[in-house]
Amino acid sequence: MLQAGRPSLTILAQFNIRRVCSGETLRAMMDQKVAFAGLAIVVAQLSTNLGAALGKSLFPLVGPEGVAALRTGISALVLLAISRPWGIAFTKRQTTFLALYGLALGGMNLLIYLAIERLPIGVAIAIEISGPLSVVLLTSRSIRDFFWFALAVMSLLMLMPWPGSQARLDPFGIAFAFGAAGCWALYILFGKRASELGSKTAVALGTSIACTVTLPFGIVMAGEKLLVSPVLWLGLVVALLSSAIPYMLEMKALERLSSRMFGVIISSAPAIGALAGYLILGEQLTLVQWLAVATMISASVGCTLTAAPAVTRPIGKALI
Repeated sequence: MLQAGRPSLTILAQFNIRRVCSGETLRAMMDQKVAFAGLAIVVAQLSTNLGAALGKSLFPLVGPEGVAALRTGISALVLLAISRPWGIAFTKRQTTFLALYGLALGGMNLLIYLAIERLPIGVAIAIEISGPLSVVLLTSRSIRDFFWFALAVMSLLMLMPWPGSQARLDPFGIAFAFGAAGCWALYILFGKRASELGSKTAVALGTSIACTVTLPFGIVMAGEKLLVSPVLWLGLVVALLSSAIPYMLEMKALERLSSRMFGVIISSAPAIGALAGYLILGEQLTLVQWLAVATMISASVGCTLTAAPAVTRPIGKALI
């Protein structure tokens, strides 16, 4: 007979089995969601670099300035329609950081297009990614991170147009890529503050502010060519591939992925860029350039995996 108020061992066993199975099912579902989130980031990277390659194919029509203007202008309209940040009251501090964030974003877009006009896409992105990497390293308190810093410097030195080197890269292209790297670093630092408004709102309004940088250059350099129907349609595709689609994928993925895993996947950007440049534009890198790209990826991955969580979290959010 059962003792009053006490369940039988059979009932307890059944309860424990259900609890274990439920836990295992939950873990399996979480693992599946993390895997899909990682895949979403990879797709976002492919989309971004495909958009960059298509954007470069527009250079003969409207120049890099025109492409930057189309990308930010159309992206701003799409993102504003998605986030609908109407009627939000901002403090003076929030407005300041949002403006700085948007200006950094605009400078980054304009300078990276000026860079890839003169450099292979993979090389330009390898230099540009030194910006966020510098933010991690400069805020690090770990001696081991100096190794990743040295590795990044080595990668950049391999890309410099030294006298007598084969396949010398354009010095202006390198300068523009470093400028984009600096803007990316500022974008991260200011983006951390701007994200207090909410990621969707900050990105939509920041992209709108970025237009104040890109549109004047685009209008001066391309003028009415920006309004030609085929150019507008291609500009829409570039904007969707380079900004709107990656933004939505990354927003969803970051709900499941740690910033560390996000950083590791983002570190593959130079390789994906080089692949997109090769497949779409026929860009070919030399052995030394491929080695430099691989070295920068290694520095970025190593830094991401060994950096303290206090440093990597805000950077992961700011990369949205």
